[in-house]
Amino acid sequence: MARRYDSRTTIFSPEGRLYQVEYAMEAIGHAGTCLGILANDGIILTAERRNTNKLLDEVSYSEKIYRLYDDMACSVAGITADANVLTNELRLIAQRYYLQYQEQIPCEQLVSTLCDIKQAYTQFGGKRPFGVSILYIGWDKHYGFQLYQSDPSGNYGGWKATCIGNNSANAISLLKQEYKEGDTDLNTALDLSIKVLSKTLDMTKVTADKVEIATLTRKDGKTVIRILPDNEVEVLIKKYEEEEARIEAEKKKEADKKKAAEKEKASGSGK
Repeated sequence: MARRYDSRTTIFSPEGRLYQVEYAMEAIGHAGTCLGILANDGIILTAERRNTNKLLDEVSYSEKIYRLYDDMACSVAGITADANVLTNELRLIAQRYYLQYQEQIPCEQLVSTLCDIKQAYTQFGGKRPFGVSILYIGWDKHYGFQLYQSDPSGNYGGWKATCIGNNSANAISLLKQEYKEGDTDLNTALDLSIKVLSKTLDMTKVTADKVEIATLTRKDGKTVIRILPDNEVEVLIKKYEEEEARIEAEKKKEADKKKAAEKEKASGSGK
């Protein structure tokens, strides 16, 4: 039935759906996971690296996280070529604003301006929607630390913690349980991001070369955007594994104690 309505981005189906936009969302569902968590003293972006080729020059190469300007960065899930076009456009929008007003663009204004462009690509014939969802982290003098997510449809929203890409539904479900608003500092957010990725990624063990983490904090009145090196990511993963092993040992101890009590109870009733 969909074949009659999915040949153009501008054609609505009788149910009021734009199939091309839904196909773009489906492409994002198969992309590497990206996770954003808002903390009291900063924001973190954690992304799954899919392309872990040893020959890549890591100094100049970042697969998932892009710096936009001094106060803002983003992470992408979807078609990388589309992401490059959109991140370049984001940088241009930010620099035009700075040139005109001599101050950095507010975070939401940047997101909103790009989403207007994304929405136009669902409205005019001869174009297709960008197959990219984006997580934005930033700081401005109006609202402080902010985390936004935008979709191929041009829809966007502010979040405290969210996830895009593969297994995003499972990750968001886990975040709902684990995220505590007001009690989350940057270190807690980093630990939580590793925990969520470990439980939702389709791999037996999370390693530093498969994870990319960026933090956005304020220091001496300036925004600091930092991508964590592999050795720091390794420390976070090791910390999580030790904590999991401790919890597992406690559970086993509790189960053995319960089993021994039941055995003792059964032998007592037998007498």
